[in-house]
Amino acid sequence: MPQDYSAHLHWTAAQAAPLRDELLRLAGQNSGSFNPRGVRAVAEALLPRFAALGATAQWLELPPHLSTADDGAWRERPIGPALRLRLRPEAPLQIFLGGHLDTVFGAEHAFQLARFVDEDTVHGPGVADLKGGLLAMWLALATLERTPWRERVGWEVLLNPDEEIGSIGSAPLLAEAAQRNRFGLIYEPAFSDGSLASSRKGSGNFEILVHGRAAHAGRNPEAGRNAVVAAAQLTAAINGLQREGVSLNPAYIRGGGALNVVPDFCLFKFNVRTQQPGDESWLRERLDHILRGHGGDGIVFELRGGFTRPPKPLNDAQRRLMDWAIDCGRALGRPLEFKPTGGCCDGNNLAAHGLPNLDNMGVVGRDIHSDRETMRWSSLAERAQLSALLLMRVASGEWSWT
Repeated sequence: MPQDYSAHLHWTAAQAAPLRDELLRLAGQNSGSFNPRGVRAVAEALLPRFAALGATAQWLELPPHLSTADDGAWRERPIGPALRLRLRPEAPLQIFLGGHLDTVFGAEHAFQLARFVDEDTVHGPGVADLKGGLLAMWLALATLERTPWRERVGWEVLLNPDEEIGSIGSAPLLAEAAQRNRFGLIYEPAFSDGSLASSRKGSGNFEILVHGRAAHAGRNPEAGRNAVVAAAQLTAAINGLQREGVSLNPAYIRGGGALNVVPDFCLFKFNVRTQQPGDESWLRERLDHILRGHGGDGIVFELRGGFTRPPKPLNDAQRRLMDWAIDCGRALGRPLEFKPTGGCCDGNNLAAHGLPNLDNMGVVGRDIHSDRETMRWSSLAERAQLSALLLMRVASGEWSWT
């Protein structure tokens, strides 16, 4: 490794230690997806760091998140703003960096405190997913900005507030960014063994409103049409769908009430994971077939939702970025591996709009989305060095992206 890279990477490692308290503050600030003030507070805490690098900031208000309530009514819930930061948009090479501000832990959740369990283990909400990653992203860019090659590269950072609920509001912002940049780095946490995702499955969320007819359960049950029974039959049929690479998860069902009333409404929600683009049309066709076969005779189905993230398959551009990351890991003495995953993230959105990206560039953690979530503290410096080295090699001209 050239000596000039090494000097900057030593600086990266030295700057990680003072971020210890800031990580605890960021994780201690609740930023559940439906806590707009908390989400904005995290962005405001990070803004001065990016502004000190010279970036211009733009706050972007997003529409409310639309979902179906248990009674079938549409429900709007406000979400926080996105924060876009840009530096040198006129530079010949533009690179996108992204990370989300929200967590899965709402303001009412019992898991709110971040703390060091030991010298190298941090336990807390969002320490790995994704607040540690946000600091690693900043530190990598701060390293780049100290180098003599920085003028050759422009960068765009998007901190979005709704990744944990599908990035529905921020999807247009990701699509725009994909058109302006040549490749992307996303700071989702790495797997617990430090490996990164290669290909990713796509995802869709669906809701089926089952409408029946109420009646007295004792006097004239034959006059009713039981929406709960119809929903149960529908759930079994959908759960039985099989196709290689596709998985379905019936996850939520609500309906009925008084035990002496034939229930006239039931809500059923499920998630679908897809592997190939053609899986989406297959699922739609099968759903239509099932709904036609189980409806009628007073039972009416109303389908809502759809696919939010397409699959992220491997292509030559993705493989090139993976090779770069592996080479950087080797140079740092930290071998990297890639493996496919059924999970999805904003990297799916970017790839769908033509932007190749690495989307596990954040810290190493485990048990994310649970109150056991931890982060390996030393990985913050390691992952910041990984990104910084990749950025420096591109900016210096050692690697060329064409």
